[in-house]
Amino acid sequence: MKKYGHLREKALEWRKDGMAIGEICERLSLGKSTVYYWIKDIPIERTEKQTEAQKAGTKGMQRKYAAIREAAYSEAAKDASKRLDDPSFRDFVMLYLTEGYRRTRNCVSVANSNLCLMRLAVKWMRVLSEKEIHYAIQYHVDQDLDELKAYWAEGLGIDAGGIRFQRKSNSGKMDKRKWRSEYGVLTVRVGDTVLRSKIQAWMDKLQDEINRVW
Repeated sequence: MKKYGHLREKALEWRKDGMAIGEICERLSLGKSTVYYWIKDIPIERTEKQTEAQKAGTKGMQRKYAAIREAAYSEAAKDASKRLDDPSFRDFVMLYLTEGYRRTRNCVSVANSNLCLMRLAVKWMRVLSEKEIHYAIQYHVDQDLDELKAYWAEGLGIDAGGIRFQRKSNSGKMDKRKWRSEYGVLTVRVGDTVLRSKIQAWMDKLQDEINRVW
């Protein structure tokens, strides 16, 4: 680190003068992680004008994405009935209605231990989104991780190297358990705000149809 000593001193000096980390990185031609490590203990005191500008920028961004979500929802709602005539698509929407993660407006995520259901989820996520799909397995401590990866990779036709692992929180507390997911629980996730809004429209339409029947 000695060879970077003079650069570190410059970074500290500029930070004390109130310079943003991005500008420091650009001036020194260094990565953000390196510069951040040097200056992390020197906070910038923002002026009232800067604070108000930041708040305005945040509100502007919030309005922008709210408009994007609203437009996506409206678009999906218009042809929801026609789309739901497709049995496979209807099954996917029902799956999301029962198993999908709905606590965020920016992510589409389904978790289940049933390979057939996860094939359905992956099929439609690939059709509906151009963004990268991420895979993670929740497992118990006594399970064979290579076996789990092979099972899901082969079953879904994906690269086993792209599957992450997440140890179940109760993994070491179920020594006498009589049931568990033989191949773990797979989560498929894609960060797609537009698709999440569309799925909401399709779920709302499906629920309306179900309510009319009952």
